[in-house]
Amino acid sequence: MTAALVDTGSHLTGEANTALPDPIREAVDRLTSERAPSRLFENLLTRLLTSAGRSGVQAVTSPRLIRAFVHFAGTTEGPVYDPACGTGSLLLAVAGQTSAVHTGQEISPGLVRLAELRARLGGSRSVQIEAGDSLRDDRHPALRAQLVVCEPPLGQTDWGREELLLDPRWELGAPPRAEGDLAWLQHCYFHTAPGGRALIALAPSAAYRRSGRRIRAELLRRGALSSVISLPSGFATSHNLPLHLWELRRPGTPGEEVRPVRMIDLTANDPDGPLEPTPDQIARVPLIDLVHEEVDLSPSAYVTAAQPDYPAEYTALRASLEQQLRELAELLPALPSGPGAGSLDEITSVGVGDLVQAGLVRTEDGEASSASDQLDTDYLEGFLRSASNTRRNTSATGTHRAELRSAQLPQMDIAQQRRYGLAFRDLGEFERRLKEIVRMGDRAAQLAHDGLTNGALGPPGTATPEQPHAMPPRRATREGAE
Repeated sequence: MTAALVDTGSHLTGEANTALPDPIREAVDRLTSERAPSRLFENLLTRLLTSAGRSGVQAVTSPRLIRAFVHFAGTTEGPVYDPACGTGSLLLAVAGQTSAVHTGQEISPGLVRLAELRARLGGSRSVQIEAGDSLRDDRHPALRAQLVVCEPPLGQTDWGREELLLDPRWELGAPPRAEGDLAWLQHCYFHTAPGGRALIALAPSAAYRRSGRRIRAELLRRGALSSVISLPSGFATSHNLPLHLWELRRPGTPGEEVRPVRMIDLTANDPDGPLEPTPDQIARVPLIDLVHEEVDLSPSAYVTAAQPDYPAEYTALRASLEQQLRELAELLPALPSGPGAGSLDEITSVGVGDLVQAGLVRTEDGEASSASDQLDTDYLEGFLRSASNTRRNTSATGTHRAELRSAQLPQMDIAQQRRYGLAFRDLGEFERRLKEIVRMGDRAAQLAHDGLTNGALGPPGTATPEQPHAMPPRRATREGAE
């Protein structure tokens, strides 16, 4: 399947390709009349990756983790390097549209070719990707990048330690056999230019395993560790374990070494929520507090979040949920039987792209709205979410965006449009309220569980204690509080 997608991508880039059968080539050409070649290739790639269990393609960096890398990497104008780039998702997202040459390496030649095609179809001509094992066969020994990003293979023990014992990349010491994570970390640091940074996603155990404590201590002594960020569960593609992001900085000149290390604990956050930490989720920890016997770099060991007022918050949430649930049923519109499933597919339809061209629909940031009193916006938005349009318009990250060139609407007079629009508006309000109730319910359940297990709340029938609540534990030093 990977080879077939490579052939398809080669055809989309205009390369002469005799390996693609004529019927498939004709089908691809028909599809390009409905959507851009880059979007079509991303759609096909998504289907391939979601069937990874059948095709043998390894999991790639998840959209959530890419978002975290982009957030904490910020803007970079210099070269970017990813030594385990897979299909290029992370490298292309972090590199953006800068003119610098960006470099990747990937052990699978098929994935290398997919990444190259994605870069070309996306308009990027400054991406160079080599095939090979980055640890055993580093294809870029002289490369020093302004930003290095990497999600290395999880739990790799056979990384070539015996043949690489004297490798110059081990500036912090030769990694033990069980510390493949720290071998990748040193590989990334080796390729970081003076003044540059590296961001590496590692399993939490890399922060505290006894076998890696000497390397962690040396990393601290050299002033190269800037931050360790604990992410919520759900950021990895192939498992539901939490991940840490390690941020390294290579000092440009003497005196630029990192001294306090910024510890950030986001494990309690919604994985799809904001990534900017609150003050209670950050601690700046002096090196003297880190270089102890264990050299534990787990953010949870240093960040103590402010304790909520469990009884007050839980009582207020419970009362609000009761009110919201009473109102929810009234928001769901009563809908009579229609003419039958599939009946609207049989009436004449109009392409939204034609409506845009005629000036009846305007678009902004991928959203569509009516530009005419002959077209109802709620009707338009409702049918853009139809099952048939959703199948056409699912992006490579699994998110839905309006693809106006291919979406279709059933033709209706304005009065009928407005009736549909009113129903879609009511449904939209129901969905918004339901999502809010789910968030409130999750928070209430978490408060209840934590309160019951830490003594702030008691089970039904427990007498209310007369003594005041205990003082919250002393917190770690907050950023900016020194």
